[in-house]
Amino acid sequence: MDVEHTGVEHTGVEHTGDPGLFGPSSVTWQLHSDPMMWIAGVRALYLQALHPRAVRGVMQNSDFRKDAWGRLMRTAHFVGTTTYGTKEAAEKAGARVRRIHTMLTATDPGTGERYGVDEPALLLWVHCAEIDSYLHVLRRSGLPLTDAQADRYIDEHRVSARLVGLAPAGVPSDQRELAAYFEKVRPELTAGPEARDVDDFLCRPPVHPLLVPARALLWRWVAQTAYASLPPHAHELYGRSVRSPRAVTRRLRLTGTVLRCVPARLRWQLPPKHIIRAMSRLGPGSRPAPYKVGP
Repeated sequence: MDVEHTGVEHTGVEHTGDPGLFGPSSVTWQLHSDPMMWIAGVRALYLQALHPRAVRGVMQNSDFRKDAWGRLMRTAHFVGTTTYGTKEAAEKAGARVRRIHTMLTATDPGTGERYGVDEPALLLWVHCAEIDSYLHVLRRSGLPLTDAQADRYIDEHRVSARLVGLAPAGVPSDQRELAAYFEKVRPELTAGPEARDVDDFLCRPPVHPLLVPARALLWRWVAQTAYASLPPHAHELYGRSVRSPRAVTRRLRLTGTVLRCVPARLRWQLPPKHIIRAMSRLGPGSRPAPYKVGP
């Protein structure tokens, strides 16, 4: 399935200005404005950490514990830029990521093998873990999305896969292909020392002493909700069980309901204001909202 990004909504309203790589007619444009994307991003970190070669590339090239917040914000900025920025901004963001990756390597402590973090297999794992997390959390938390729309979303993100250096033809284009990919890579996954470090950080991230109560109240809910939404085999690897799938779904729906009560305009005012700038560029008709997702 190939998606053309025309910058025209399914309502037939045409927008002026650069629609970016996806445009207001895409599923991505509508879904990425949802506040549950933050919980989905934390789920992606949990999932990505289970691939030893991929997480090793992160841990050996940065001080994760000191810069984890920065890493999370940079990822959010990249997603926001590639979703709502101009085509030029998105391409520049992708080029920067590819340039950085070409300079980074990691070493397997067991074999001594040194490898580049831009190996296609590692880039594909990171990509699929992100897309699966975004789609899974948003749908399970209550966003109505048909299977056809979910397939469109996955297919659209072969564009973002190209930005980080992957050949779109080799990237899953629908739910069936994505599920087959995870089934294929599953034997390679394990909760090694690096994954344990990521888990420890996400459970108890370092904060200023004055923010410890907020961490206990707010962040713990975010991290626990993200962890609970992982697939069962991920829970088995980490060694921490969760409540029944039905209870987890209720928790996700409750969280989604609460977060979506915060007015979108208030949420979108937070820096770097990707959505506000996109609406200024394309007009008020480009305002993202899940109900605008076409068939």
